[in-house]
Amino acid sequence: MQTPRLFIGIDVHKKSWAVSIRTDLFEHKTFNMPSEPDTLIGYVNQHFNNYPVVCCYEASCCGFMPYRQLTLAGWDVKVLNPSDIPTSAKNKDQKNDRMDCRNLAKQLQSGHLTGIYVPDEQQEQLRSLFRQKNNMAKVMRKLKSQIKGELLYYGIKLPLKFDNATWTREMTTWLNNLEWKYPTGKFSLQSKLRHLSFVRQEWLDINRELRQYVTMHFKNDFQLLMTIPGIGPIIAIGILAELGDIKRFRKFDQLASFVGLIPSIYSTGETVQVRGLTHRSKTLIRSYLIESAWVSVRRDPTMQTYYRIHVGKQPNKIIVKVAHKLLRRIWHVIKSGDGYKTGHSESNKEPDNTAPTC
Repeated sequence: MQTPRLFIGIDVHKKSWAVSIRTDLFEHKTFNMPSEPDTLIGYVNQHFNNYPVVCCYEASCCGFMPYRQLTLAGWDVKVLNPSDIPTSAKNKDQKNDRMDCRNLAKQLQSGHLTGIYVPDEQQEQLRSLFRQKNNMAKVMRKLKSQIKGELLYYGIKLPLKFDNATWTREMTTWLNNLEWKYPTGKFSLQSKLRHLSFVRQEWLDINRELRQYVTMHFKNDFQLLMTIPGIGPIIAIGILAELGDIKRFRKFDQLASFVGLIPSIYSTGETVQVRGLTHRSKTLIRSYLIESAWVSVRRDPTMQTYYRIHVGKQPNKIIVKVAHKLLRRIWHVIKSGDGYKTGHSESNKEPDNTAPTC
């Protein structure tokens, strides 16, 4: 006889969940409930005691909290990328929470859903701090542009030694000492300068905390990454924060797909179109790797040779190829546990590993 199983689709929101419950034989119930995992666990234990439970929900603002709490109850939980969920034209035309969760339960029962990788809490919180550092950098750039824009608006010319991308202490002193016809203009500028000073200090503090934390908890992988030309402390921290345990990827192609260093291809009949890099990516770390590729080309003879092989193509396309090769080098170094030696031609052979795929 077929083993009884329970399939649960959840449409997660901040204050409430829409839940659809199906058994292997029939649809049981669709209902709304408060966003409390313990309530759902209690309901299932009361009505379907000892049933193996498989449930899923779309990745949302609630993060992985439902996943972790439901997993503790012994359930098999999948977190889904919304764009990977098969949806009929009817569901798109008549969309509501009840229909969404019922569709999730049906697709889950049919075996058409694949969950995304769920990081552990340590990596997730390291990633949050790393992204906060990048947010601070964006705010600093915006404030600097606002300050220079205000000077341009009032016809105040920057001295030639300050009219560049560099922002020095001498320039800050010059800005603080500017004479204004009215105090309101001076206060407006100094307010921006105080804001910039505060954000810069936050950025420095976060950088210091990231460096200390990574060298304490991920010292071996951090040092291995630092042996690769083009990979500095910031990039190495970003790789560890955004990608987590690289050893979980059994093949390099899985890692390249996860980062987004693969092409987007449209093929039908005899028509094949390569539409640039895929939009499915870890955007932040992909951009960091492309920046690192430019540094690697300048510092590593092997990368210089690889770049020259493709000379004649568009530089932005060549550098993506270099970034792809750099990512392979990162994968190889972490998997093998051996630091990179400049001039060494790494093998394309993938090390054997039985770790689960991402």
